[in-house]
Amino acid sequence: MSCFCHSFTHHPDIKQNSQLVPSHCPYYPTAMAPTGAKKGLLERLDAGEVVIGDGGFVFALEKRGYVKAGPWTPEAAVEHPEAVRQLHREFLRAGANVMQTFTFYASDDKLENRGNYVAAKITGQKVNEAACDIAREVANEGDALVAGGVSQTPSYLSCKSESDVKAIFRKQLDVFFRKNVDFLIAEYFEHVEEAVWAVEVLKESGKPVAATLCIGPEGDMNGVSPGECAVRLAKAGASVVGVNCHFDPMTCVATVKLMKEGLAAANVKAYLMTQPLAYHTPDCGKQGFIDLPEFPFALEPRIVTRWDIHKYARAAYNLGVRYIGGCCGFEPYHTRAIAEELAPERGFLPEGSEKHGSWGSGLDMHTKPWVRARARRDYWETLPPASGRPYCPSMTRPDAWGVTKGDKDLMQQKDATTEAQLKDLFEKHSLKSK
Repeated sequence: MSCFCHSFTHHPDIKQNSQLVPSHCPYYPTAMAPTGAKKGLLERLDAGEVVIGDGGFVFALEKRGYVKAGPWTPEAAVEHPEAVRQLHREFLRAGANVMQTFTFYASDDKLENRGNYVAAKITGQKVNEAACDIAREVANEGDALVAGGVSQTPSYLSCKSESDVKAIFRKQLDVFFRKNVDFLIAEYFEHVEEAVWAVEVLKESGKPVAATLCIGPEGDMNGVSPGECAVRLAKAGASVVGVNCHFDPMTCVATVKLMKEGLAAANVKAYLMTQPLAYHTPDCGKQGFIDLPEFPFALEPRIVTRWDIHKYARAAYNLGVRYIGGCCGFEPYHTRAIAEELAPERGFLPEGSEKHGSWGSGLDMHTKPWVRARARRDYWETLPPASGRPYCPSMTRPDAWGVTKGDKDLMQQKDATTEAQLKDLFEKHSLKSK
């Protein structure tokens, strides 16, 4: 039998470990990551290596019962460290060589926003410390780096001053510096202004900084173009710039292309990075998937396949992106697809490929002959998957309220959302849906 998996197994540039090959099947590729002292982020990128990011922690852990949808805060690092640790390990096994600290929305203001108990009962410091410890523990099990991450804040959306917002970031940075993370990421920013403030704070550490905005081709919420956003982030000190979340893989690749063009036009240099959603979002507006009526509890019909991720990884690589990962919806099998698609360039496959025949080749062991007939690349690469929902539309109309920084409904408050506030929002929703 000739198959893509078989060619991988004998590819001269892919390292093999015969002890890991299942004895009953010669077609499984095997993993052997580079050994020796770990290189830093910029050393890897300077050498032309592909850095593979991990996936979406808040969505994955919400589905598993460890994160609350709504606040999306990461107190599970303290309350359920075993769950966070296991997800890190799954992404490591799938091929990720960055363990990003589970500190999304772990700023003090977010942890006390709208009735959240975490700031008072646990503290932001303990959440950030626990997340760093878990990420380092798992990173040390492989050739992975630890990235400390900050994200947009309620303080910025509430029009607090630059010094106030920077003070919020600095509290997290203090923990990251003490825990000696390998580099830092400012991610999930809708406004480039706030992202620049975050980069400026993170640069105080002396460590490499990456920065990603959750924007699409239309730019940030103030209308700043992707190209200009990239230039501002790089000039602020980010060595790696790009996008994460809010949009599907190919939309993110298109946005990073605009960033690349903007950097070239301004003669500013930076590495490129993309960590998209694992959901199809062709109908999204400027604010991305959070405007979709299905957000966040009915997005499953939009999930991208592993084969979609092969195409994404190749498109990103061909564009010149060398930090390629995922965000919300990205599960370890999506990360493995990145690692498998780029195995010829990287020279090895992840441990997770031990149990995964490339392009379905493992189906040659299936009992049913019609399923065995699907054990080939050209079948999966060209399959248009059905949704199984004959009465559902393929696309929906985004809510598109146009609410952003300074709107009263975005203002930070320590008290829980009141019944009166909810009633007002329900009425607004009814009016806007007509």
